[in-house]
Amino acid sequence: MVVCLVAVALAFAAASPASAQSLPRVELRPEASRAFNHYIRERESSILSKRIQGGRFLWADDTADRHDRVMSGAIVVEPGRDRGVVEVRGGMLNDWIGAAFLPGATLSRVLATIQNYDNHKQLYRPEVVDSRTLERNGNNYKVRLRLVKKKIITVVLNTDHDITYFPVDATRQYSKSRTTRVAEVEDAGEPGERELTPGDDHGLLWNLDTFWRFLERDGGVWIECEAISLTRGIPVGLGWLITPIVRELPKESLTQTLEGTRRALR
Repeated sequence: MVVCLVAVALAFAAASPASAQSLPRVELRPEASRAFNHYIRERESSILSKRIQGGRFLWADDTADRHDRVMSGAIVVEPGRDRGVVEVRGGMLNDWIGAAFLPGATLSRVLATIQNYDNHKQLYRPEVVDSRTLERNGNNYKVRLRLVKKKIITVVLNTDHDITYFPVDATRQYSKSRTTRVAEVEDAGEPGERELTPGDDHGLLWNLDTFWRFLERDGGVWIECEAISLTRGIPVGLGWLITPIVRELPKESLTQTLEGTRRALR
């Protein structure tokens, strides 16, 4: 669930035949964090005004073609803005949105499945290898995940998330998740494994926010996720290799997350 866009953050690793440790380490700059926070505020305001308080709850309903494709069983994933990648000073923003339809499901069953964070290590393998709920207070969850992405090389991230669910009515809910801590792990699983200092690492993931919507309708449940992450920029000299992968891996990851959710509800 909260892992929707981890592939964006790991695009650099996938692009290079060397290890992540061979990439130059980079410091998270304040201007990159400010750009991410500003972007998130704008997106959240837009979602609240257009989707939650407005007349069209689902992104899938914006066009007849998108609605029909999702309704027919396709998982539709598209850039949330421009081509899904926004360059900012000191980093990159990655914004993708996707939708799926779960026939025969109910809202209560979907939420119960997704909110069982202790089981995400089963639900979303192989990208989530460990998961647990640290704390629950009503509709608010604090969750810890260990994320792994393996494509030529393996990168491991320890991440903490603050997730809140907001009931709208008997058939609709939405949720907001934000990372409160991201730490890259070196030598994961070995006796000497260690975390790099957050913000002083290889920049594969510095921040990640996700926005989910759930609607029970048409004999099932519609689910949508928009995931926005902050990563390092593209290293000089590697753009020809990395840029195409940055544009493809987020879509693959989000598709896999939605497919994993749908598979669990069958």
